[in-house]
Amino acid sequence: MSERFSASMSTAALAAAAALISASVGPPTAQAQATSAASAAPKTPWGDPDLQGIWTDEFDTPLQRPARYANQEFFTEAQRAELDRQRSALLDRRATDRDLAGAYNLAVFLTTKHTGPRTSRIVDPPDGRIPPLTAAAQKAAAADREYRLALLQATETCKTKSGQCRGGKYDPVPSPRRAEPPPRYNAANFGRINRYDGPEDGSLSDRCLTLQLPEFGTAFGGSFRRIVQTPGGISMFYDVGQGEGWQRNIVMNRSPHLPAAIRQWYGDSRGHWEGDTLVIDVTNFSPKTDFFGSRENLHLVERWTRTGASTLEYEVTVEDPSVWTKPWTVKQEFTRQSEQENRIYYEPRCIEGNYALPSMLRAARDADRAFAEGRGPDPATRDNVSTLVDLDTSVVRDP
Repeated sequence: MSERFSASMSTAALAAAAALISASVGPPTAQAQATSAASAAPKTPWGDPDLQGIWTDEFDTPLQRPARYANQEFFTEAQRAELDRQRSALLDRRATDRDLAGAYNLAVFLTTKHTGPRTSRIVDPPDGRIPPLTAAAQKAAAADREYRLALLQATETCKTKSGQCRGGKYDPVPSPRRAEPPPRYNAANFGRINRYDGPEDGSLSDRCLTLQLPEFGTAFGGSFRRIVQTPGGISMFYDVGQGEGWQRNIVMNRSPHLPAAIRQWYGDSRGHWEGDTLVIDVTNFSPKTDFFGSRENLHLVERWTRTGASTLEYEVTVEDPSVWTKPWTVKQEFTRQSEQENRIYYEPRCIEGNYALPSMLRAARDADRAFAEGRGPDPATRDNVSTLVDLDTSVVRDP
């Protein structure tokens, strides 16, 4: 991500946070929202609502509401100040720990944002939580986790009962499932499989593949989207994570979705205007993508509304009857960034997939040969996972 994006975001975030500290936190009335949007939303030269610009969410808000806040939709100012204090102290400590370990300095590479007014990005259900998984989705998640744990059974991780082996067991004999393909395509962002027989055993980030829609932003590098409009279409350019940038084109001609046999990583986006709101219906996702367990059956309805000169509201309803017991809705508020400060756009670039992943594959083959020749340990006894994603999204830890 460009340094200009980071600088503009940090400056704007501090200013916005300072303004909010002097104001009371609470939901604006529907009438006030409608009046503000109607009076401030600009139009394009051809008459459509103007959503163009560079936008980012300048506050840190948990996707799900932590259980301790129950049905409290908004934080108090005292709660926000205390959460900011706690997160700042934690970041400083982690930065020192990482420096000693020779790893990333989180104070430099992590985007530090002030706590937002909402206790969760999820606004429906009212409890701010992702609905329970269906029985079929729980079974699929359990199969994924069981397979990943089996490949860890002969490692020190399971021998010492480390957290990555939670639910697994130690067995000095490598799992007979080591050469077995995973139950589903490996589409977890940090879901490394404990081997490197092919690129798909690495995580999405290893392969420079970003996550997919809906995109809510990441702590590591932040998240920006540039919206460009023409009389016949809309394009959105995303700059997320460590350079895993991508773009999507919104079809605006009222044509139907692509045939069901045509599947795409970011789905098929078909948009139309409802008053001043851009409504986008997204289907046709690839079974190789994964959004909290949802794959080819994922269905999104996005709503983008310009609510002021420098504010844009994003709302998305997520639906997949094969994964969740009911749909759920997320809301974010984006702030427009300076066009002048970001007049030079640096193409997002990720190099892990170009350099690191081939090296990992080669190192794995060297280890295989060394073991076969009696010159090294069995590769199955070495843990290269480092983290094991909890694929059961019904279990979400409070932040």
